[in-house]
Amino acid sequence: MIGSNRDKSILQGPFGWRGIQPGAKRRRSKRSFLGTIFLLTVLPMIWILIGHRITGGDSNSPAGGSLSKIDTPASTLQPIAKSDVQKMLNGVRFADLDRKYIDVEYLGQPYRVETSLDLSLQQYLEKKLDTLNSRYIGIVALDPDTGRVLSMIGYNKKDSSNNPCLDNRYPAASIFKIITAAAAIETLGLGADSELTYSGNKHTLYKSQLKDRKGRGTRKITLKDSFAQSVNPVFGKIGARQLGKPLLEKYADAFGFNRSIDFELPLTPSQVSVSDEPFQCAEIASGFNRGTTLSPVHGALIAGIVLNQGRLIEPTIVEKVTDRNGGTIYRGHSEALNQAVTPAASDVIYEIMRATIRSGTSRKAFRGYQKDRILSKLIMGGKTGSINNDAQDARFDWFVGFAEEREGSKRLAISVVVAHEKYIGIRASQYARMAFRHYFGNYFEEQATASGKTRRSS
Repeated sequence: MIGSNRDKSILQGPFGWRGIQPGAKRRRSKRSFLGTIFLLTVLPMIWILIGHRITGGDSNSPAGGSLSKIDTPASTLQPIAKSDVQKMLNGVRFADLDRKYIDVEYLGQPYRVETSLDLSLQQYLEKKLDTLNSRYIGIVALDPDTGRVLSMIGYNKKDSSNNPCLDNRYPAASIFKIITAAAAIETLGLGADSELTYSGNKHTLYKSQLKDRKGRGTRKITLKDSFAQSVNPVFGKIGARQLGKPLLEKYADAFGFNRSIDFELPLTPSQVSVSDEPFQCAEIASGFNRGTTLSPVHGALIAGIVLNQGRLIEPTIVEKVTDRNGGTIYRGHSEALNQAVTPAASDVIYEIMRATIRSGTSRKAFRGYQKDRILSKLIMGGKTGSINNDAQDARFDWFVGFAEEREGSKRLAISVVVAHEKYIGIRASQYARMAFRHYFGNYFEEQATASGKTRRSS
């Protein structure tokens, strides 16, 4: 309370309001003078020191602490996840790139995304697109060893903002025979030359064709030839009579169906649904249905499994992401997701896929490859698939396959889907041939140039 002795001493003392005497005024003037000196000398020095710490000093900036450093949030210096890169690249088109990097803005800050794309292959395929006769086109080529996407070309006549390469709505058709073959090779012990039988037409599937008949009307065929020629009854019988729902589901999961695959772009899972009903198992196993769907990116990963000794490798399309100061905040990477099949089984799949090019459903598209100066140096394989849409006004056409040097280590996995309209334009297998020839043609030319330089320098 103010009535206390302590309060009175404060009020009445030399520094209280009652103690303002001439001597006290002189002391106050002296303090004011010293305070002015403090404001004019010490405070500016403190401000300089604080400013130096804020900007980071000269040691971290060539410009001695530029404003861009101050403006950059601390969060941009931290590593980011693939989910952040997905948001950065949302809506970005890749088909019309003329350089390997993309400048984007994310959360109000500028970033540079360096892609893994092979611009020569990317631009070459874009120029080859038959947009007149096609409703959709999706082409994905990748390095199977690293999962690096080298080309991703998409065309959608109805919606230019949609990227068909990431779309999971396309019927997989006979591409699913790769999964059925893998299951049969591993669980039934089938080899490329194992003998199988079927009756009726090769490309139909009726319940009567699932019966294990012998005698007149029954044809014998090897697993290799039935795969290359895409014989539906053979794979339908394997699915309905020998594999069934559990094994079809198991191998579909192993090959990446019905599950998310981590990628820098939003990739919706490919879908397959298997019931206990035998004929439905036959439809799934042969690909004779529209319910099993596949995205072109996933198709390329399936081709990669065959080249990677049975391992499913996740894809990446980004080399790195840098902030406005050039600091790397993300590096693209791939991991082996799982062992889809054994190396021995993948070797058999490799062999039967080669037969598709030599004597199967892609033989016309690859006609003359043995005498071609580029393709003759390659080992190529694939699987085709085709089916009409529900409205019967578009025909989906697939090629999923690979190419690798006969004498070397360069390899390419590819997946192509085309939805033809009234007229059949450039087929999926033809796009694959173009891609193989261009990509390896460039590679062989680079190797020859490098070899010439080495000889001249020696």
